[in-house]
Amino acid sequence: MLTIRQATLADLGQITEIYNDAIQKTTATFDTEPKTLEEQENWFASHDARHPVLVVDEDGIIIAWASLSQWSDRCAYWETAEISLYVKEQHRGKGIGKQLMRAIIQAGKTAGLHTVIARIAGSNKTSADLCKFFGFQYIGTMKEVGNKFGNLLDVHLMQLIY
Repeated sequence: MLTIRQATLADLGQITEIYNDAIQKTTATFDTEPKTLEEQENWFASHDARHPVLVVDEDGIIIAWASLSQWSDRCAYWETAEISLYVKEQHRGKGIGKQLMRAIIQAGKTAGLHTVIARIAGSNKTSADLCKFFGFQYIGTMKEVGNKFGNLLDVHLMQLIY
């Protein structure tokens, strides 16, 4: 049975495994070195009711996670967050990302956010299509700003305004 719920510190090991797999195999993140649990503890601590971390729990196993993170530490950006969403490789293409995206967007709305920003590698059509499905609008491209796996990569910016 799948449950979407607020992440807890006890989930952090499994969240980190999913993220580290994405670091090593995909351009979904521009991190290039796996994260330690200590680094992830700091990341997790930076989230709060306004910037939640949600997980998809399948009988005690975390198979996906999403977060809304502070977009900037400058005060004027307090109503803006950046979205992240990762699904375990063997669970992709089954609609889990859509369920989780719906939940994290609703969580941001409930928290009083005004806008959510997505940064998507130019080659990541799946993420761009998912964002479009939920009403994100394309707002621009930063050319060749990332270098991963020996390739210079563009980043597309998408935005959802509640």
